[in-house]
Formats: sequence, C-alpha cells, structure tokens
Amino acid sequence: MKSSIEAVFIDRDGTIGGTGHFIHPNNFSLFPFTLEAIQKLKSFRMKVFAFTNQYRISRGDATYEEFEKQFRTFGFDDSFICPHEINENCICRKPNIGMLLEAARKYNLDLNKCVVIGDVGDTDMLAAHRVNAMKILVRTGWGNESLGQYRSNWLETSPDYIAENLLDAVEWISRQ
Repeated sequence: MKSSIEAVFIDRDGTIGGTGHFIHPNNFSLFPFTLEAIQKLKSFRMKVFAFTNQYRISRGDATYEEFEKQFRTFGFDDSFICPHEINENCICRKPNIGMLLEAARKYNLDLNKCVVIGDVGDTDMLAAHRVNAMKILVRTGWGNESLGQYRSNWLETSPDYIAENLLDAVEWISRQ
C-alpha cells in the first residue's frame, strides 16, 4: 500500500509532540521519534503535510508564519493550518474537510490515496472519514481519551489502525 499512498497528513498537538493542548511554536517539543517518523515517510516518496487546528492564531497568541516555520523545520513538505475559532463556522476547521480539499487541489491528490494520522477521533478521524482517507489514531495526546470517554463523539467511523505513537503508525504504513 505504501507505494499507492500519495500523501500523509499529520496532526500537531499530541501527535508529533506536546500534550494535546496549545503550546506556542517557540516552546513546542517533539516526541523523540517524530523526526525519524517524518523522514521515514519521505523515504517512501510520500508527501508529508502538517494538518492542524490552531485557533490561538485568531486570538493573537501565535502567528500563522510561526507555525509554518516550525513545520518546515520539522521536515514537512507543507502545512495546512486552520487559524479560526470554533464558533467561526469556517470550512477548514477539523472535522471539516477544507484543509484536505485545499491540499488536494494544490498537489493534485486523490484523497482516497492519503492517510490522516492524529490523536483526536472527533476531529482528525472524522475529517479523514469524510474524504475516505485512511485513518490512523495514535494513543499519544488525546488518543486514549478519544478511544475511551470521547468515543461516542465519533461513532460513525473507526480507525484503520490504532498506533501507540507516530513511529508505530509509520511502521504500520510501511508494512501495508
């Protein structure tokens, strides 16, 4: 399957590092395995994109450019960032699919041949489900809570794989 996967979209908070809560890009720490996981995906000749809701941008707590710079530093090919508050009713805020559609247009992607990796069922997994992308939920960040007390928020879908962390997700992709 890895040869047919065109791109992998990876959530930020709780998936590549941090705690699942907002941390300013200047203070954000990656999990020890994250850079290895990103490089491994790139070695498969897949596009690797950051895919994140960051409403703190709209509040002035950080800038879009600070996030973009951070993602470039980490090795992402591009970043798709929703800067809007929850109540702004935008089309990009996960679980909406605006960021995925933007990436598909920009890179001529078939979203059926893409993977979404994230730690939140009712945002990351639902967005992936809505475009028929492969869904991998990681147990880091909010992952365990998504599978437990918040599972009722996203009953309409199930992950294709539940990974311990991002590196486990990437290793699973490599075996497909």
